[in-house]
Amino acid sequence: MAETKPKPKLNKKAVEMAKQEPKVRAKNFKEVALGYTEAEAQEEASRCLTCPKPQCMTACPVEVPIPTFIKCIKEKKYAEGIAAIKTKNALPAVCGRVCPQEVQCQSKCVIGKMGDPISIGRLERFLADWERENGSQLPPKPTPTGKKVAVIGAGPAGLTVAADLIKQGHEVTEFEALHVGGGVLSYGIPEFRLPKAIVQNEVNYVQKLGVDLRLGNLIGRTHTIPELMKEGGYDAVFIGSGAGLPQFTGCPGENLGGIYSANEFLIRVNLMKGYLFPEYDTPIRIGKHVVVIGGGNVAMDCARCSMRLGSDVCLVYRRSRDELPARHEEIENAEEEGLVCKFLAAPVEFYGDERGWVKSMKAVCMELTEPDAKGRRGVKVIPDSEFTMEVDTVIIAIGQTPNPIIQRTTEGLQSDPRHGTITVNEVGKTSLDGVYAGGDVATGAATVISAMGAGKRAAKAMHEYLTNKK
Repeated sequence: MAETKPKPKLNKKAVEMAKQEPKVRAKNFKEVALGYTEAEAQEEASRCLTCPKPQCMTACPVEVPIPTFIKCIKEKKYAEGIAAIKTKNALPAVCGRVCPQEVQCQSKCVIGKMGDPISIGRLERFLADWERENGSQLPPKPTPTGKKVAVIGAGPAGLTVAADLIKQGHEVTEFEALHVGGGVLSYGIPEFRLPKAIVQNEVNYVQKLGVDLRLGNLIGRTHTIPELMKEGGYDAVFIGSGAGLPQFTGCPGENLGGIYSANEFLIRVNLMKGYLFPEYDTPIRIGKHVVVIGGGNVAMDCARCSMRLGSDVCLVYRRSRDELPARHEEIENAEEEGLVCKFLAAPVEFYGDERGWVKSMKAVCMELTEPDAKGRRGVKVIPDSEFTMEVDTVIIAIGQTPNPIIQRTTEGLQSDPRHGTITVNEVGKTSLDGVYAGGDVATGAATVISAMGAGKRAAKAMHEYLTNKK
């Protein structure tokens, strides 16, 4: 009787990804996570069970064929692996770095019930980086449909829509207000998390597919949506202009010098390369003591940039550590780099010096209330708990809303008057025929991958609309 070979023992521990040491990386803007080597990617991919009914795919907003590309890594078929990803996702190098896989695809991984889930994002990044070093392959050119589409915004949602529709044979023009493509990927996410060369490479790929990217075009000023459709001859329009309007606390003294919105601060540091001053002529003065108000990924980005610019940084967040909305990985990295957190506290007033520059902040202590019907705990002020902090700079990172310029220049386009978001149905259709929207402009500030998911749903609906349009 033939002996049966014992099954190889399942490795329950994920392969760690190398990072710069905290003391080193806290002084530079180079990428923190260094990526898998080929051997590490092979080892991590070998842990995948290649489930016949993969639950990981059900939790991916852009429907990436996860088992397929991991199997390709196992077999060292890297070109096939990245091609499989790009059937669904035009921005894999971005998603492999900033997508919160831990609460999406990896949260459904079967192995995660026994140990660490498969590091899907790190493997996606490995293939994307392999492609960048070895050259990309473009899909075959489709038969032109004769239909024209205008995409507003070259951020995650807009790039996804543009890539999906150009591959269906539609003519796509993408209008971007800034002087570079990428949207929040370029201006909002620091170099040490998402290098700008990586973003530009992804934008270049979308252009190579045939998308006509027109920079420096602020829709609502250079053109309006009615003008695009009537005079420009576009059969459909997608609005993916993001959420670039910052929110503020409303506290007295918030207009003092040295108080930045997160948007302004990150644009100066990232897009305008303030971190390279004087090599680039964008100085940014922040002083020694910086306070960041907020607890999301944007707040962490502001804090980590400030530390790299030589400041001591304190994060002030009105809830407790358990309620921090930022990714655990970002919180951990920030604290390793020297971030100090002041939880259950909120600002109430800012004070300036004789020059009109902020010098101190009055704050109060908070306490959590009982959970509401949705399980979310509120906060209330603890009486007589005021305290003062000396500050040189304050960065407000408590959220963004959409810029209302498109809504105000497009008659009949329904939007939420309170939040400024454009009203859409489940596939992104707005109140106007042939006009769709998705991403932060429709939901308010959210994740990159959720914007891409909205873009994919809208692109599918737009293709059906264009196919049936006479």
